[in-house]
Amino acid sequence: MRESVVHIPSDRIMLEGNFAVPEGSRATVLFAHGSGSSRHSPRNRFVAGVLQNAGFATLLMDLLTAQEEALDEQPAAARFDIDLLARRLVAATWWLQGQSQAAKLPIGYFGASTGAAAALLAATDDAGLVSAVVSRGGRPDLVGDALHKVIAPTLLIIGGNDTQVIELNRKALNLIPAQKRLEIVPGASHLFEEPGALESVAEFAKNWFDTYLSRTAESREAA
Repeated sequence: MRESVVHIPSDRIMLEGNFAVPEGSRATVLFAHGSGSSRHSPRNRFVAGVLQNAGFATLLMDLLTAQEEALDEQPAAARFDIDLLARRLVAATWWLQGQSQAAKLPIGYFGASTGAAAALLAATDDAGLVSAVVSRGGRPDLVGDALHKVIAPTLLIIGGNDTQVIELNRKALNLIPAQKRLEIVPGASHLFEEPGALESVAEFAKNWFDTYLSRTAESREAA
């Protein structure tokens, strides 16, 4: 399997990503990292590796340009602009539709922290291109009332020691009308750095995407 660096247009800028397509891929998972992170996040790359081994293509992308990251020193600047990040995820989703090796594959989102908020907001896009969402340590509260528009099956994964974020996710779960589930990893912190914690995240995500992206692929083939 070859992983290539790609450039994704969004408005007037180009975003960089790493695109990996295993032979016989059955779906694509687009990753949205949290604030202060990038497509090189070791945690997201670990999850991406598990998904690739399970037959999923992955696109890990930077939601901000290098210049934006350098200028982004204010607490409420671009990295917390969920509307902006969601628009860029939607742009990347449309870009995937134009790639020959992924054009016909169902698409899922895997978002971490603030990136999970962007993924949930992007999943409200009327085009309905997203078939499943997984949130790791997400901040769904940043999505606001738009949670009522999330129709893609959504899995929220939280660390058992991430008390405040657990409560935010429980409240969000009640607002999402789609098929949904909350999974709590016992003993895990916000970054899932404890032994075995990230492996649990990857397994939960793989099973969720197995169920809902495979179902989408099957319904497309039947049509």
